Amino acid sequence: MSAQGETRTATVELRNIAGTQAALGWAGGHTLVVDRPDGVAGGLGLGFNGAQMLALSLGGCFCNDLRYTAEQMGVELGAVAVSVTLTLEGEPLLARAANMQVDCRLVDGSDASAVIEAAKATCMVSNSLRKGFPVTISETVRG
Repeated sequence: MSAQGETRTATVELRNIAGTQAALGWAGGHTLVVDRPDGVAGGLGLGFNGAQMLALSLGGCFCNDLRYTAEQMGVELGAVAVSVTLTLEGEPLLARAANMQVDCRLVDGSDASAVIEAAKATCMVSNSLRKGFPVTISETVRG
């Protein structure tokens, strides 16, 4: 977790997968496949679509923040189960709402509500989505 006011960047790369219309994305040594459902706009269903990626980003960030928060509080979490549902609508299709259900307890079986509440305050993805941020899209100029 970063100190307040510190600026960081995170960069991912994506490239098409030869012989498909899917993309391989990576950051460091971690990879994933992004695609459309089978039969939709050339998709083969080889990987996650954009809505699934957004939901995974939200839920994955919260899972990490639960662990960071528990460590800072000096407690240990047992199993963590997170389910994220996005509501999508409109043309163009937009995410209009997200609902995250969190089920976890401390390793001793006691209630983890304090950890969940504290993680809500620090979750970068959920806080960023709630507040909004500018997104720029530009074309690479080839020489």
